[in-house]
Amino acid sequence: MGPLMLKSSHDQAAGLRLLRPAKPVQVIAIASGKGGVGKTSVSVNLATAMAMSGKQTMLLDGDLGLANVDVMLGLQPTCNLAHVIEGKCSLEDTILQGPAGLMVIPASSGRKNMAELSRVENAGLIRAFSELSRPLDVLVVDTAAGIADSVISFTQAAQEVIVVICNDPSSLTDAYALIKVLNRDHGVERVQVLANMVQNLTEAKEVHESLRRVAERFLDVTLNFMGFVPHDEWLKRALRRQLTVVQAYPNSPSAQAFFALAKKAETWGSPKGARGNLEFFVERLVGRGTGQLAAAV
Repeated sequence: MGPLMLKSSHDQAAGLRLLRPAKPVQVIAIASGKGGVGKTSVSVNLATAMAMSGKQTMLLDGDLGLANVDVMLGLQPTCNLAHVIEGKCSLEDTILQGPAGLMVIPASSGRKNMAELSRVENAGLIRAFSELSRPLDVLVVDTAAGIADSVISFTQAAQEVIVVICNDPSSLTDAYALIKVLNRDHGVERVQVLANMVQNLTEAKEVHESLRRVAERFLDVTLNFMGFVPHDEWLKRALRRQLTVVQAYPNSPSAQAFFALAKKAETWGSPKGARGNLEFFVERLVGRGTGQLAAAV
């Protein structure tokens, strides 16, 4: 893998940004301890629900080597994050138009080298977002499952981390392992827990409590119950049609759950400032426009 090559510009828009700093962007990373818990479906539908509510929303496919956000949405990218890494296009060039005005940044699938980017290369991708001039309210990052370097980098660079779990022992065990790494090794002190594919609120709270009880006993972390998404045949039908359930079947139980989750996320608010570590859109957080982005890695 060669060095990450990122374009920088000094166009008129960049000059205006120096005079009028863009507002901070709420960044939400969605993670899971293991695959198969519906994490990407949650990411796609939550981001679309936020876009439908009027938020200028962007969805980043952060599963760099096994990306499937574009497939789930029926999109056909001509360039993706692999091309950005190789210097063949800019991050701006990758942006696709998704449902309800959602902006989508696709990654690549079946490329082992993308799944094995170094921490420095992941940091270069995160810094590249400071070059985007588009007005944004929210960035949702669909991370890879597990504890790969990209997952750690992206969750640390977000203000909120949602961990998706389901009522399955391996899901809870692997979610605990992920939260343990984020907390003990990287200082993440708060996690939002979302129960997926459960029958009702009672089951969702029982699953959350099982994880919370163990995590808060052995770790210095707070696990907030964000909510749940129920088992729903309408969601499966939407997935088969490469559509979001919130647009295809807005009155279905799962769609209503995603609308409620989007409203819950709004209560978290935008970040007040930078925390002193690598973050998405850090120039907006410190209140100054984006100047020339160094070729970071």
